[in-house]
Amino acid sequence: MKHVKFSITKRNTFTTMAVSFFTFLILNFTFSTGCKVYRFADVSIPDSIKTVRLNFIENRANYVNPQLSPNLTNHLKQKIVNQTRLTQTNSDNANYDISGTITGYNVSTSGISSSGANNNQRQASMNRLTVSVHITVNNTLSNQVQEYDVSRSFEFAATLSLEAAQSQLLDEMVRNLTDDIFNRIFSNW
Repeated sequence: MKHVKFSITKRNTFTTMAVSFFTFLILNFTFSTGCKVYRFADVSIPDSIKTVRLNFIENRANYVNPQLSPNLTNHLKQKIVNQTRLTQTNSDNANYDISGTITGYNVSTSGISSSGANNNQRQASMNRLTVSVHITVNNTLSNQVQEYDVSRSFEFAATLSLEAAQSQLLDEMVRNLTDDIFNRIFSNW
């Protein structure tokens, strides 16, 4: 019995030491990274940046979806407010001045099906809508300008008209483009 107690005590001591060590590492990491750069969900913003202005994302694509630009602008504003510590402003002296343009809105065939006796009749079965956005971030404190291009494709059945596909895909387009733009600006990937 004494041998069993010694093993359990030895094992408990090792477990306690391991837990203490990992707790020390986690606390050390937490306090050492909090002093230089703000981090939240992989968001990295220098401490000096306090305010942001997001200008209306203009639609300059050849084909204009009238709902995309305002929805994209509003959702990006909401995401910045909800996931950063930055204060939104309409002032010209914002620390980050962000502007964007929808530069592409193109439909192409992404899938073809064959039919007929010898499979010699081909027709589109899937289409792809590709949306491209150009983003400019002006850091007014350091006089640095960074530019990003974000592009995302969305598949839809070739039997749908573009108008019907747009209404079905609008929420997904806005959500995915918002995430991609946010990540390019604040996570720098």
